[in-house]
Amino acid sequence: MENKNWLENLNHQILAKQIEETNGYSEEYGLKLSEEDADVLIAEKANTLREERRVEFGQSILPKIIYAFCDSVYISQDDYLDTLIRLQEIFFYYKNEMCDEISDDELLAFMREQFDDVCFGDLEYLETTCLEIFAEAIRAGYTGYQKTGGRGEFSKFDIVERWDKELYLQALKDLCWR
Repeated sequence: MENKNWLENLNHQILAKQIEETNGYSEEYGLKLSEEDADVLIAEKANTLREERRVEFGQSILPKIIYAFCDSVYISQDDYLDTLIRLQEIFFYYKNEMCDEISDDELLAFMREQFDDVCFGDLEYLETTCLEIFAEAIRAGYTGYQKTGGRGEFSKFDIVERWDKELYLQALKDLCWR
């Protein structure tokens, strides 16, 4: 039994080390993962891969997710672990939904841009609106994202009417500070 799990244990150790290394960068933004957090992330990744019937070869996507999102103003230390768990679930789900027609880097770039600029940190909106529409477009043959290699030009892919933040803040101010 012990020999059967040696590869799994080795993969766990390598990924835990990679996650630990991301702390050097994420700490600049006030975010850090403990060893226990890394273990939880790795276990959740295994569950998500199993649920989505996916296999990861080579480098794990988890460090890329950490580097892509740790500097977002919408993530704090209090919700860092939970946010990373959800982001990796969303990532693998949409890799399937897009039939692997989009690269990991392109999907991460789209997710990050939408997370900050459209969703304002709302993971549910990212998953159920932005990514759902984008996945539908990808399945229908949309390739406009390829012109930039997925780097920051997704704002042109904006078919969802967004609310006006300034108008919302003014309405909130009028309601709360009478």
